[in-house]
Amino acid sequence: MNDIRLIPLTGLPLIQPGDDLPRLLGDAVERAGGLQRGDVLVLAQKIVSKAEGRYVDLDTVTPSDHARAVALQCDKDPRLIEVILSESEAVMRVRPGLIITRHRLGFVCANAGVDRSNVAPDGIDRVLRLPEDPDRSAQQIRAALCGRFGVDPGVIIADSHGRPHRLGTVGVAIGLSGLPGVEDWRGRRDLFGYTLQHTEVGTADQIAAAATLLLGQAAEAIPAVLVRGAIFEARDGTAREFNRPRELDLFP
Repeated sequence: MNDIRLIPLTGLPLIQPGDDLPRLLGDAVERAGGLQRGDVLVLAQKIVSKAEGRYVDLDTVTPSDHARAVALQCDKDPRLIEVILSESEAVMRVRPGLIITRHRLGFVCANAGVDRSNVAPDGIDRVLRLPEDPDRSAQQIRAALCGRFGVDPGVIIADSHGRPHRLGTVGVAIGLSGLPGVEDWRGRRDLFGYTLQHTEVGTADQIAAAATLLLGQAAEAIPAVLVRGAIFEARDGTAREFNRPRELDLFP
């Protein structure tokens, strides 16, 4: 068994649109002692979205009739609902205070990942969307770090999602590069020789959840964590691996 270390990357500035995020992350990694083989860098989604300029000022949004109707159902700002709908394939559930959608990237979450927290210190009525292509963003950051340090790390972009039938949010991977999303353990044997029949492990989600213990949800100001010692298959994956095929979904 290996020990797993969670190393917070400190000293990063508040990220602004157009910032060279790979360079800033590389500087933080350097301050933490550099990269080792097998390291995984877990990033809070917000810093990636901010660097990519994924803001929307709600004063610029004109809500559609559909957005207004949904807003009445969930008691939310129609402009916010318009942004949520623009990021969604379908509305799954609506109740007062909550809208659940299938995001255009394929996963199901609240508000299509559109967020107001830790977004607008200047008081502007502004929201932040998820990165346009989180897997691509992770790949670009990974390539930059590999070029700088000569070590090829895994990179995970993490967001906080709720879970069906359980209270509380946990960190999940919405983008990744350099490691598998899901590992198929079928065919392995347990301690007593039983052959596993159905076990698939959400490896990147497990690593993201561990790192989120340091990333935090409020004013922690630690937007990146280096995870050292995690063991995973030597293959490159994508966050699309987590999307359960709709024909297998028991809770459509």
